Amino acid sequence: MENRDARTLSQDAQQEMRRQAIRALKKGRTQTQVAKDFGVAQPTVNRWWKRFEVGGWAAIGKGKRGRQDGSGRKMTADQEKEIQKLITDKTPDQLKLRFALWTREAVRELIKNRFKIEYGLQSMSVVLARWGFTPQRPLKKAYEQRPAEVKQWMGEVYPEVKKK
Repeated sequence: MENRDARTLSQDAQQEMRRQAIRALKKGRTQTQVAKDFGVAQPTVNRWWKRFEVGGWAAIGKGKRGRQDGSGRKMTADQEKEIQKLITDKTPDQLKLRFALWTREAVRELIKNRFKIEYGLQSMSVVLARWGFTPQRPLKKAYEQRPAEVKQWMGEVYPEVKKK
């Protein structure tokens, strides 16, 4: 049988394959024979067997897949908490930054000053979104609007403007 990429199988199918492979090994088949039968590499079967010997059936069960949460991040969790607290409790000018309001660039500069860690602007958007900070959009309504005058303008002046 040709080797296949078992990572493409569901976790249930992978677990069942490992169980069947262990049963075959317990019946006396060699790791090389089992590897050929199941279309995986012999070192894979060896790894399954070692895990089974140490932890039994539970050791070859389903596991969490993929990268761990937080791995590959530039800042530690404590550093992230510190920056979040500063953003919510202080303004940029209180922290001697050259900004009046918090922007991606202001947060980026704060992180660079505090921890010597640099982020790109787009990456800063991703980090801020992960923290729950989203860009604020202004309302499209004029607060000083006078409805009576607007209605009159729409009825009298606007039709004249539209004709031209």
